[in-house]
Amino acid sequence: MTGYPRELFCDRLFATLRAGAAATFGTIARERARPRSYAMSPRRLGQHFLADAGWRARILQTLGVKSGQTWLEIGAGHGEMSQELARAGVRVVAVELDPPLVESLRKLAEENSSIAVVPGDILALNPSVLDAAASGARFHVYGSLPYYITSPILHRLFEWAARIESIHVVIQREVAERIVARPGGREFGYLSAATQYFTRPEIALRLPPGAFRPPPKVSSALVTMHVPGSRAVLGIADDSAFLRFLHVCFAHKRKTLTNNLLSLGARGEVNAWLLAAGLRSDARAEQLTLEQFAALFRAADIS
Repeated sequence: MTGYPRELFCDRLFATLRAGAAATFGTIARERARPRSYAMSPRRLGQHFLADAGWRARILQTLGVKSGQTWLEIGAGHGEMSQELARAGVRVVAVELDPPLVESLRKLAEENSSIAVVPGDILALNPSVLDAAASGARFHVYGSLPYYITSPILHRLFEWAARIESIHVVIQREVAERIVARPGGREFGYLSAATQYFTRPEIALRLPPGAFRPPPKVSSALVTMHVPGSRAVLGIADDSAFLRFLHVCFAHKRKTLTNNLLSLGARGEVNAWLLAAGLRSDARAEQLTLEQFAALFRAADIS
């Protein structure tokens, strides 16, 4: 994990990913694939390892792990949490990109048949590979995410929402607070709305920099996301179209919805959409609930 750029940067990364421009993340993958020493790995990959055994125990307790479950671990690193999860009686699908760490994980897997290692980038992982590793079961997710690609990873997981029971991620505390923010506050933005559409997020634990090696420059938080979120009751037929619509609504937070939506229609059309959804012409995106966004999306009838 590293310092997290502004949410807009991450959202643009997500938009690039959704458009199929794999070159952005391919560059990252090629950089990560080069041989390197362990000392360079955290800095080059944005990784900070959860070295404190006490904090690992607290996280495990917070996860509410039950024997017989299947857990997907993103960025398994040296396998510290992989071993904790396996000892709790669950099957662990450990995804790791860094080749030296993959080899270390494979040695652990040789000693513990409950751990399956999947080398590669979670953003580019073929769903069939995951299905095979998880034996087709629904699964829970744990990961200590690199801060700079938190949003793309979450959106990747949202694509698999039908298979996921719950998501538990360690991320930058500032981003965690934005994810759980409610409508009406300054922190509520696109990532808040998108996450709450698919899940019900809450901050379960706050972690200091000293819990990691090397320690990051920011505080972290464990966010638990229960599935499903508002998506289960809103009746949206096209998730991707709705996310694109949300992205437009939050494109410029200082502007009104009317101004943001002018990229989708003429002013008269936008005013009609707002009226049909029961919204004021001067409404701003951060004021709307997901139910109101859904009503506006239907009024706009955009796919």
